Amino acid sequence: TGHELGHKKEAFDRWMAKLVLAVVGYGHFSIEHNKGHHRDVATPDGPATSRMGENIYSFATREIPGAFKRAWELEEVRLERSGKSVWSLDNEILQPLIITVALYSALLSFFGPIMLIFLPIQMAFGWWQLTSANYIEHYGLLREKLPNGKYEHQKPYHSWNSNHIMSNLILFHLQRHSDH
Repeated sequence: TGHELGHKKEAFDRWMAKLVLAVVGYGHFSIEHNKGHHRDVATPDGPATSRMGENIYSFATREIPGAFKRAWELEEVRLERSGKSVWSLDNEILQPLIITVALYSALLSFFGPIMLIFLPIQMAFGWWQLTSANYIEHYGLLREKLPNGKYEHQKPYHSWNSNHIMSNLILFHLQRHSDH
């Protein structure tokens, strides 16, 4: 849901994406996915594209920190162009992070230390779901590098798709990944 809302044009929908992703502490996803992954999908530059022969565990150890690092770099460049600090509240990575900290603090206050067991588990599960989707959707796919040093434009065959109705209903159109 956070993935799909992050693609919307309306500010309210994008804020809802931040909120949904903040629940699992993965608020940087919208920045990296929309501004980095879409640009570099199926290239060696994309941390969210799994390589041929790479297992999901190796991919996860490369993708998760790589996605955060690239999201931070993208936000830093965006804010610098606006003359703002990367540590300002305009940082779209810090916004959901603040929500995560507030939410987790409230849950800890209300339910007590038992949440120190459940919060990391649900966070890891959410991260694993997004990482698994990235792993599957572009596994082993590579765009051709053109003579000018750029990569060919993204095509539907740079993403594995599924046209099944159940996956469409369950995954909110995620199975047609190349459509967006």
